[in-house]
Amino acid sequence: MGADTDLALLGSLTLAAFLAATLLPGGSEAVFAGLVVLRPDLSLPALVLATLGNTAGGMSTYALGRLLPRKELPPRLELVRRHGSLILLLSWVPLIGDALCAAAGVLRLNWLACMAWMALGKGLRYGAIAWLMA
Repeated sequence: MGADTDLALLGSLTLAAFLAATLLPGGSEAVFAGLVVLRPDLSLPALVLATLGNTAGGMSTYALGRLLPRKELPPRLELVRRHGSLILLLSWVPLIGDALCAAAGVLRLNWLACMAWMALGKGLRYGAIAWLMA
């Protein structure tokens, strides 16, 4: 396949990973796994771009949380407050990941630390999928 096809595949993966990490429903794991199986030569760029796209999507949810007015904080945010940005290692977990990103934003946790922990967790998840597909 040509370079244009590779760029289209990787671009589609990045978009799928971004959208999957927003409040929109969907997942990027199947797209990532399919790409790694069909094109093992693209595994490393796919891992990097899926991680970047998914982290950017998670940070968009974090930003939405920061935009919410800060009133009395609900008790359910206590877990995130207690663990801080480290909890975002779990931002990839279905159903709770988006809530963790939004909660980190509501709590005004340090954005750089949040992004770093989020990227690490998401990257490890994609790395595990790539390893399983090899």
